Amino acid sequence: MRTLTLLMLAVAAGASGADKITGGNGLLYVGGRPNGLFIVDEASEKIVGQIECKTGSPGHMVLSPDRKRFYVLNVSFEDVEIADIASRQVIDTFRLSEGNKKMRIFGLEPDPLNRYLILIVKPATKLADRFEIGPSVLYQYDLKEHKILRTIPWPGGEERGFGMGMRISPDGKLLYLFDEDIVVYDTTDFKQVDKWEISRPIEDGFGRIHLSFPDDLNEEPGFYTGVFNVQDAVQHRSIMGIARVNLAKKDVDFYPLGPATELRSFALAPGRKMAYGLHSEIGKYEFWTFDLADRRLGPHTEFKGRPRMGLKVSSNGKVLYIHVAGNTIDLYDSATFQYLRTISLDADMTSDLYVMPAP
Repeated sequence: MRTLTLLMLAVAAGASGADKITGGNGLLYVGGRPNGLFIVDEASEKIVGQIECKTGSPGHMVLSPDRKRFYVLNVSFEDVEIADIASRQVIDTFRLSEGNKKMRIFGLEPDPLNRYLILIVKPATKLADRFEIGPSVLYQYDLKEHKILRTIPWPGGEERGFGMGMRISPDGKLLYLFDEDIVVYDTTDFKQVDKWEISRPIEDGFGRIHLSFPDDLNEEPGFYTGVFNVQDAVQHRSIMGIARVNLAKKDVDFYPLGPATELRSFALAPGRKMAYGLHSEIGKYEFWTFDLADRRLGPHTEFKGRPRMGLKVSSNGKVLYIHVAGNTIDLYDSATFQYLRTISLDADMTSDLYVMPAP
């Protein structure tokens, strides 16, 4: 009887310990309807604040390089709000639309000193019987003067679509545009100064790599680590691997892991020794593990997911956050992939989730 009692106490203690696994001491920032950025404390898993937006529901958030403000694009793609993280206040707003001309913003990149934004804008003019859609335009917008400083020419004079990514170098001197190749502009006069032809295979017999640079606060500035699929032209196989891209040196460190699998999300853990991904198809949702330190594929485990999901790693690396599509954030143990708890918000999420470590 005494042995059974001790065993039951040990099991209870283990369960209690599992319940106490938390994400750390950071803060989560996520946009939601009708008009706010919600702030959740990782330790208590409670909403501890809100930044109220002035123009409606936040649709897309971009963190400034100094991590002091969010640039928030609302769901109409017309208004940009600047949210100060320290004061939890919107300190400025602007829109480019005027009269019957709608200027919808589909790309936004701040410079490191928060002096200006690079915007991808699609104009639409309302006429008596129709909307006239104009070509996409690349602008430099002055945040202090609230005006367009210049129109930046498209690479080769060819208009780009909404899927083009942008990054400004950590020192603010270069603008990178990601398309079939990476085109580099000098930010003094925004003339093309370089081109990195990533459309060419990185090695003989390999296919091309498609690059995008989503925000990941665990990434080193000027670098990007992600999962890529390349085509083996010799064996005609699609191979999945990890690539670490150094923009300044125009270098890609790629290593294969196995047959290609479509992953919808990829997130680095703090320290960049581990990473996690999501495989998502109707009726089958899996966590994937990547051991970046030893360059090998870790275990992958099926779990009860959602039709639309986003993935972020907690500030201490112990918890995986599943978000998007609804008002809940599900917490999973990053070591075992066991479900822990759910955080409920008083709003449907409309934007990405940012995990801000404690200062």
